[in-house]
Amino acid sequence: MRLLTSAPPRRTTPTSLSVVLAAVLLLVGGLLLALPDRAGAGPVADSLISQGRPATSSSVEDSTFGPEKAFDGVSTTRWASTEGVDPQWLRVDLGPSATVSRVKLVWEVAYAKAYRVEISSDGTTWTRLATETAGNGGTDDWTGLTGTGRYLRVYGTARGTSYGYSLWTVEVYGTTGSTTPPTGSFTVVAAGDIAAQCTASSSSCAHPKTAALAQRIAPSFYLTMGDNQYDDALLSDFRNYYDKSWGAFKAKTRPVPGNHETYDPAGSLAGYKAYFGAIAYPQGKPYYSYDQGNWHFVALDSNSFDDAAQIQWLKDDLARNTKGCVAAYFHHPLYSSGGHGNDPVSRPVWKILYDARADLVLNGHDHHYERFAPQDPDGRATADGMVEIVGGMGGAEPYDIETVQPNSQKRISGTYGVLKLDLTDTTYTWQYVGTDDQVKDSAPTYTCH
Repeated sequence: MRLLTSAPPRRTTPTSLSVVLAAVLLLVGGLLLALPDRAGAGPVADSLISQGRPATSSSVEDSTFGPEKAFDGVSTTRWASTEGVDPQWLRVDLGPSATVSRVKLVWEVAYAKAYRVEISSDGTTWTRLATETAGNGGTDDWTGLTGTGRYLRVYGTARGTSYGYSLWTVEVYGTTGSTTPPTGSFTVVAAGDIAAQCTASSSSCAHPKTAALAQRIAPSFYLTMGDNQYDDALLSDFRNYYDKSWGAFKAKTRPVPGNHETYDPAGSLAGYKAYFGAIAYPQGKPYYSYDQGNWHFVALDSNSFDDAAQIQWLKDDLARNTKGCVAAYFHHPLYSSGGHGNDPVSRPVWKILYDARADLVLNGHDHHYERFAPQDPDGRATADGMVEIVGGMGGAEPYDIETVQPNSQKRISGTYGVLKLDLTDTTYTWQYVGTDDQVKDSAPTYTCH
């Protein structure tokens, strides 16, 4: 335990106290006369720079104990990881070019016996600021630190109890750089390929579990990347299955259709349109756009990328856009290492998005998780390319990874979960979170084009 301590107060009599006060006043007055240009000057204490900043973590015990609770300035709220698992970490985004001099940790009963305090400029490569190997909980106050970066994390390697890790408070002190920190941060949850024909009464039914996870994250809104309902997306099936899980936050969902929505005997997209109504057709078509913060979102129907009206609408929509960051989502991925593989139907749309300097593309169709490095429509890795994520693990039966594609950076199959996207006015990053609340993959932080 590291505590800043001071000597106990000295008892004084009224007489001795008066003498002391008089002496102090004389001394201060003498200093003011001798050094008028420095009166009141002295080293300025570093500021608290972490309060209210965006935070992420490797896991949470449940939504009550989210990572943001350690940075909210409230001493009675806390972050808690899932129990019984090492390692675990808690990360805060301090904004560009922060210099850190002090980190104060207030542990709950579930403390770390061994942990590191680390700093990073990109969220990938970390530099150690402090190391604890024999922690005993309470308050750890690390002073005299020297480190510069954007992200700070507490990385626990050994629990002090049989529980997880839990921090009432993390306070990071220092200075921020001259660059204005990102603002307008918000979180979005996304998934595709969701509601198999089963309910929570079956322990093997996955979509009620991904829905519960999505609700625990409590995002600003939810995206779906198609194949929302299996097998033929009848209205009755939407009501019997999807509505019993993901339907709980239907009003905050911005969906797109997949190929299974076209199989409805009542007509292509009939059940999908009847269930979602204006939520899925806010502009009268199964494709639409909207803004959040400095982000422009484009929701597309990849079943009809040969529809000239949709393609012209997309070009016009992007030409009108005034936001600094652009994300598009639709069902069929141009690139995928899964069973369906690459789908060239999406290439013309990629070219339009790329020419408009879009940043992020989200897809489903293949039932696995995968992220790609920035690339252009021809699959060439380039810093000004678009990042693609395949997130088809919302509840349908998983597909195996088959042919690994160039620029694929991470692939996970067999683990149901959702994408937790953290966006600011200038950046984006995400985690793939499993239904056990464990973070299965953390992406780098990208800056919008």
